[in-house]
Amino acid sequence: MSKKKQKSMEELLEEALVPEEEQPYKVPENWVWSKLGGIVTINMGQSPKGEYTTTEKTDYPLIGGPADMGETFPNTVRYTTKPTKLSSPGELIISIRATLGKVNISDKVYCLGRGVAGLSSDQIDMLYLRYYFDLIKDDLSNIANGTTFLQISKNDIENIKIPLPPINEQKRIAEKVERLFVKIDEAKRLIEEVKGSFELRWESILDKAFRGELTKKWRSKSSIIKSADDIFKEIQNVYKKKNKRDEYEINPPFPIPQNWRWVRLGDIVDINPARKKLEDIEDIQSCSFIPMPSVNDKTGEIENPEIRKYAEVKKGYTFFLENDILFAKITPCMENGKTAIAHNLINGFGFGSTEFHVIRTNPYINTKLIYYLLRSKKFRMEAKKEMTGAVGQQRVPKSFLENYLFPLPPKAEQDKIVELLDHLHVKEVEISKIEALEGEIDSLRQSILNKAFRGELGTNDPTDEHAIELLKEVLKSK
Repeated sequence: MSKKKQKSMEELLEEALVPEEEQPYKVPENWVWSKLGGIVTINMGQSPKGEYTTTEKTDYPLIGGPADMGETFPNTVRYTTKPTKLSSPGELIISIRATLGKVNISDKVYCLGRGVAGLSSDQIDMLYLRYYFDLIKDDLSNIANGTTFLQISKNDIENIKIPLPPINEQKRIAEKVERLFVKIDEAKRLIEEVKGSFELRWESILDKAFRGELTKKWRSKSSIIKSADDIFKEIQNVYKKKNKRDEYEINPPFPIPQNWRWVRLGDIVDINPARKKLEDIEDIQSCSFIPMPSVNDKTGEIENPEIRKYAEVKKGYTFFLENDILFAKITPCMENGKTAIAHNLINGFGFGSTEFHVIRTNPYINTKLIYYLLRSKKFRMEAKKEMTGAVGQQRVPKSFLENYLFPLPPKAEQDKIVELLDHLHVKEVEISKIEALEGEIDSLRQSILNKAFRGELGTNDPTDEHAIELLKEVLKSK
């Protein structure tokens, strides 16, 4: 029986190189475009039988998928007593099933399960390869197959196109990307610190506002005609609120100024009020519609409200009027702060998601004050504790809002508190700007990777030996 003919170097190069017409973009003159299978050895994982898998430590920690991966090195909790496929130190381990393209570098011997593969080469810098997978991770789904889980095969990995520089250039690129990423991570850390300090400061301001501390100096210089007791009684009389509860039922959570009063929120505002009869509104008439995504959880503003025909929304949606407060009752929208005041509604009314509670105030209550209450982190955390329903579909019940204890100031002081909070509310704008900056930093990371693998980081040395020679060395050794 004749031996299989050994391929020539020309044939091997033809198989390994990406034809010019298939190359994604131009690279420096001394680089080449190669197929990944031409420059690395691919070790596809194979899961050991369940009977050989344990949480007790053995010599073979098991990597089954991305859940067993850390930031840089594997972080395993399972082991095997009978390993199948093993990685070597220095290999690049890549997730190939469900979550595609997460990578770690093997710092010791691991057993590789079916959700990962190991890539190795003595002539290719693994950190360079790791960063390349960071760049193309989102593109891997385009070559993956599967219905229940997307997965990539050995053949898929072999045919991944990669720009291959000389080995010294690979190292320079990897080192520069690493240095730049360290600076980016430090910038992100500082941004998180600034955001945290802003949020803490704002919550402290709100706490002082609802304790009467923010307006203490103003109160000492002002003569208030109507106390909170007065306006509470007027609300009961004018709006015929059925308040049969004795005021002594309330156990004050903290001290408040003398002319304030503890009330239940449902005794001073209408929560999910009855729908108003709409006269002379025809089915073809346009009206405002606010879906949940239109409420910005960062700014508490309504953005891009929709315009729909009255016939489309008059049934099956939440009805509200101009200046009503929309409070998201479902998780995670409530926790994220999706609360807004309905403004600029067509004909003064609108419809929206059924996942809104509607809070309607009256001339005795400053709407913005209630809005600030509902947007506060303290209120949202208390609301979260009272949520009901199945996991993932939990909602804040109307009864929580009705029974929430609220420190009611006199109307003049309500207005002053809102004036001060509006002035200090610049904080929200500042946080939005900071979050936008955070997004720019994430884009910068991707931009660095794009430049790195185009030879545009300023590290390329045209005097380096051409990468084709490196590829020949790799092919000889395989």
